[in-house]
Amino acid sequence: MSYLIKPAKYVPLLDMKQTELGIKQIKEFFQQNLSSELRLRRVTAPLFVLKGMGINDDLSGVERAVSFPIKDLGDAKAEVVHSLAKWKRLTLAEYNIGPGYGIYTDMNAIRADEELGNLHSLYVDQWDWERTITPEQRTVAFLKQIVTRIYSAMRRTEYMVCEMYPQITSFLPHDIQFIHAEELLQMYPDLSAKEREHAITKKYGAVFIIGIGGKLSNGEPHDMRAPDYDDYSTIDSETGLAGLNGDLLVWDKVLDRSIELSSMGIRVDKDALLRQLQLSGQEQRKELYFHKRLLDGTLPLSIGGGIGQSRLCMLYLQKAHIGEIQASIWPEDMRKECEKWGMTLI
Repeated sequence: MSYLIKPAKYVPLLDMKQTELGIKQIKEFFQQNLSSELRLRRVTAPLFVLKGMGINDDLSGVERAVSFPIKDLGDAKAEVVHSLAKWKRLTLAEYNIGPGYGIYTDMNAIRADEELGNLHSLYVDQWDWERTITPEQRTVAFLKQIVTRIYSAMRRTEYMVCEMYPQITSFLPHDIQFIHAEELLQMYPDLSAKEREHAITKKYGAVFIIGIGGKLSNGEPHDMRAPDYDDYSTIDSETGLAGLNGDLLVWDKVLDRSIELSSMGIRVDKDALLRQLQLSGQEQRKELYFHKRLLDGTLPLSIGGGIGQSRLCMLYLQKAHIGEIQASIWPEDMRKECEKWGMTLI
């Protein structure tokens, strides 16, 4: 079901021509800064991959991939990608990229099962990035270093937008706060996971929540994760808590709620993959191409994630609906309702 947030007295700060120019400038500026911060080279990415090889991402494990038969391959099925977490790791190996360097790409996807609304569309566009690491860097401390560098690129981009459009004022705090999902649960035991996200992000403005996918002390994960890309089960020696991944959220003053801009983390090594496949009851995945490559040691250790392009533009340009940033399909009643509330969908 679709869900629409209707901000009171919403008036767009930019017209459609200014918006389109802003989108172009943000995308060009941010990806250059991201590339410099993390030492990433741009690569070309697929829109679809062969089904049954374990390369497509399963996200939370329940979303259906859009698929189609390929005539010249005997009607073998292709799937439109959900994201490129596992494909990127294969690419690091193929390009023989060493520790300290990585890749990024424009990822375009179709997610047919999304619940449409201000933040969710059928069309997904993000910067997918992946960086080779050493065994010693598989720690929460290193994860925090990378998140801080990404956040620095976000703040520089915000400054550029404010210089370009004086009517837009800065809103990102100087620093991003880190908190583990278990610590967040202890702070707000009576709130749901989503309500906890809103509460902590409203308090600090920008937050990275560590440990997404593993069970917390209440017996439930903060949010779902597929078992074969992010490492959510390894215990960090410094904190004593499980999880080497997380979500980056900032406070959206237009929608008066938190908005997730990035999901990222240190990827599973052989031990974490076997452990998480067993915990999730999906040990049959060990026979898939990607998983065999990881288990036989021919894939590098890595850290990576995705950063939503339309969401980032939406936030910087202070728009109330992602459809003001990207062209997609929306329910007709939502399109009409948006028009009444000042949200003109492309």
